[in-house]
Amino acid sequence: MDHKFSGLTSRYSEIFHMQPEGYGIDKQFSDILYVPEDVNIDLHSQSVTWKNDHGPQKIPLQPGITYVLPSGYKVEMIKPTAGQRWRLIGTSAEGTFCHKPCTVSGGGKSEISKSLSDAMITAAVLVHDLKKDLEIAWGIINYDFSNRYRNPIEPGKPGRPLLSRERSLGSVVRLLTPNPAYTDEYNQWLGTFGRFVRDLVFIIKRFYKPTWGDDWRKRFTVDLINGAPGRQLIYRRQRLVTQYLRVGFSEDGTWRTFSIRKDFAPSKKVQTEDDITASMVVPREAVTGLHPDLQNPSVKFVKNCEYRLFQRPDDAIIRGYDKRTESDFSQGGLFFSNYEPISRPEASAMVKDAIRFEQFTSPLRKMLTAFVDGEKPAYVVSSHQPRIVDGKPSKNPRYLQNRPDLEDPRSLYLAQLGARLFRRLPLDVPVMKPVNSVLAGRRNNPPDEAAGIRALAVYNPIHYQELPELFMDFIASLTGKSPSTTGAGSEGALTKGPFNAILPIHDVNAAMVSFLLTNYHGFTSAAGHIGRKYRVDHDISLLVPEIWSRMFIPEREPVYLISNGYLEKIEDFQHDGKLIEASRLGYRITEKFVSTFFGRMFSAAETVFSEDMLRPELQSMDDFIDGLDNIIETQRRVALNYFQDGSIDVACPPLKALLNIMAYGKYEGKTITDPAIRALFTREALIASDWYQARLDAKAGIDQALWKRHLAYLESFLHKPNYQSEIKRLKIHERIAKAKATLEHVNSPAYRESLVGMIGADPALV
Repeated sequence: MDHKFSGLTSRYSEIFHMQPEGYGIDKQFSDILYVPEDVNIDLHSQSVTWKNDHGPQKIPLQPGITYVLPSGYKVEMIKPTAGQRWRLIGTSAEGTFCHKPCTVSGGGKSEISKSLSDAMITAAVLVHDLKKDLEIAWGIINYDFSNRYRNPIEPGKPGRPLLSRERSLGSVVRLLTPNPAYTDEYNQWLGTFGRFVRDLVFIIKRFYKPTWGDDWRKRFTVDLINGAPGRQLIYRRQRLVTQYLRVGFSEDGTWRTFSIRKDFAPSKKVQTEDDITASMVVPREAVTGLHPDLQNPSVKFVKNCEYRLFQRPDDAIIRGYDKRTESDFSQGGLFFSNYEPISRPEASAMVKDAIRFEQFTSPLRKMLTAFVDGEKPAYVVSSHQPRIVDGKPSKNPRYLQNRPDLEDPRSLYLAQLGARLFRRLPLDVPVMKPVNSVLAGRRNNPPDEAAGIRALAVYNPIHYQELPELFMDFIASLTGKSPSTTGAGSEGALTKGPFNAILPIHDVNAAMVSFLLTNYHGFTSAAGHIGRKYRVDHDISLLVPEIWSRMFIPEREPVYLISNGYLEKIEDFQHDGKLIEASRLGYRITEKFVSTFFGRMFSAAETVFSEDMLRPELQSMDDFIDGLDNIIETQRRVALNYFQDGSIDVACPPLKALLNIMAYGKYEGKTITDPAIRALFTREALIASDWYQARLDAKAGIDQALWKRHLAYLESFLHKPNYQSEIKRLKIHERIAKAKATLEHVNSPAYRESLVGMIGADPALV
């Protein structure tokens, strides 16, 4: 690939107005600048500098401007929140397309695309005893880290100093995080100082400049309060703040908050799908211009079919928490459901309650104030006040939100521009963005004896399941208690009868074919509860895309995660003389996964999930076993429906085997662990099957019939009286020639061969 700036000037001249200094101004958005690859973007001097044939060049670094490099990498100068310093935020050229299919009600489908920034909390940086803490930090910074590994690759090699420019902040976070690869002595040493001291080291690392040398302690102070040292950390007279993120609730309802790394910034998200999404699967070689590292044999493309999204903003009942929802509520022309109509006197009382009213974001405050001061309409709604039903606020308030990608075309354009530059695509080649990761969601709940709802909180935050176990879940679509359901049970995306007029087997067949052809892997995230002790709502749903977007492509592969100890397999076990089929839960993330990948977000990642969150059976073995029984019984009950309605006869070979095992425990004498059964769930077995070949024949037949109809209609158009001028204007003869050529193509063996790797058509529906 040509990474030279000069090589891109002519190629993308239609996108940029090229300036004499050598940078380009985007023709669609003037706040997007194109700068050379060897550019130096410096926050201290607030300048962007580079050299070209005319000598040194310099332009000012400005907030609100996105600087795009020829590699597609993007840089912005941002001040995240009040009290925080300006910083440079870099965004990768290529995004990660996270697809959330088959998600049960309450599984966090909407949250995968919501910005994490609304959930982040800003608070002061506190120290215990600054003088003592700086002494401990001095010892940490000057510690000899060269002997920390049990099995060093190069024994005796000196480690990089902690404050060295060759060591990143992320490297320091890993350095001060316990790790099984470290020696016991080193891990014990890490436990000798508090987390607040470790956070202080991270702050020193972030602010440190080589010109300081060892003289850095005097730059950090605290104020004297009533004659005694305070606790809020100050750097050069600026009171420092840090950011925290809520990850669930403790048993007494208090928030579990965790500090975010100093170099963390939420990912830029572009929402591309919601309830109604069209999708297609095509062979990778049939598409040009894909990411060079993409290895899936077939890829899936999805497209949102809606203009408005049916949102349920659960956390908007907390004033000021869900900033996007409060912004939407401040606009006109929205549809609301299950919100309490607020009269003008009631709204006036809200406005006069100055302390609580101030908790709302500015847009909602302005809207409510304007309503109070006006005469029409008679009522208003607020995001914090659902409709009162049976004396209690409804847990299922909804509103129709305009699609964010349509309201913010710049973000979508910038994402496509970065990918185009990275892949060096000509302007006449579209930027294709297939699905990268499949991240379904599940809803969990502890037992509720009064409501007759059984336990379903056996999963830890993230699970991976191989296709047999994954599709057991998809087929059962077992959901826990959710605000959008009246109870709990089989009520998922593939089984909602009121929304789907065809038998479930047709959708399940299509889903199975899609997974087998693409080799996508099934990861699921938890919403609701983890065990009986921890309520997490949708906090993990928000976290998962942040984690996945910071994982390299090979790191997302289950083989890599399993072999390196990031996932652990859940095995069947005996309990009170009974076999517990826990293996249906697949694999779950380990402490190593959390410290490594969540460590790219949190400064103390190992504290985010406790041992009994990663292994919920430690909270209550009785709940765990009852939850598993609930799952297996539901899977058996749902599978029997496919035999009762006769749809088992049109199931694809792997699903036929799976449904028999779910219903009766075996298929042709084999259990789910039999290698012959597992072999059915491969791309090679699918393509070789008569069932899949019949699916492709059905697709070819549909296309042949379609083009025969097109041709017949066009030829009949020639015989319409007094249509000669229209025949000429519409170029009917040219269209007939094209239709004949297309019909000849779809009738050819080459066309039939080109369908291999596509999803085909269900012969039972043709």
